[in-house]
Formats: sequence, structure tokens, C-alpha cells
Amino acid sequence: MENPLKQFLYAGIGLASLTTEKVQSTLDELVEKGKISDSEAKKVAEDVIENLNGKRDEFEEKLGDIIKNVADKLNYVKRDDYDNLQKRVKDLESELAKTKAKKTATVK
Repeated sequence: MENPLKQFLYAGIGLASLTTEKVQSTLDELVEKGKISDSEAKKVAEDVIENLNGKRDEFEEKLGDIIKNVADKLNYVKRDDYDNLQKRVKDLESELAKTKAKKTATVK
């Protein structure tokens, strides 16, 4: 199963894509009916796409903040931190094994 946060992000992107398609479809209908000109439709489409792109960036930034806040509240450990701690534990275990081996060799 995919990460729910990733699914949420994809849903937002999908919604923006559907919105763009719906706007384009509506504009095409208006041009066909002679309600607006081709150039007006293109201008509106460009404005909508530009607006959606700006909103997408804003959405991604806010989503990133939400994810960070949730991770902080749930005390999630970042992968890099986890990997660093895991390496330190392995290094310490290795050092401990060497120390025990030296101690055992000295006692004999």
C-alpha cells in the first residue's frame, strides 16, 4: 500500500489536472458557440494554468509543512538520522567486541 501522504499529494495533482482539462473543455465549448474568441479562450486558459501552477507550488509547500509537523508530533525519526544511529551502534558493537577480545586474551 502506498504512503497516505503520497496518495494525498497525487490526489491534489490529479485534481489540478482535472480542473485544467475541465476549463479547457468549457472554453472550447464557448468558442464553438461563438461566446468568446479563440484568442480570449487561449488567454483565459493561460491565466488558469498560471494560477494553478502557483497554487500547486503553494499547495506543495503547505503540504510539506503539514508533513513535517505531523512527523514532529509523532516523533518520527528522519531516515538519515536513523541510518547514522544504526551505523554508530554497529561501530560501538564492533569496538566492544574488540575490547572483550583483548580483555579475554589478556586474562589467559
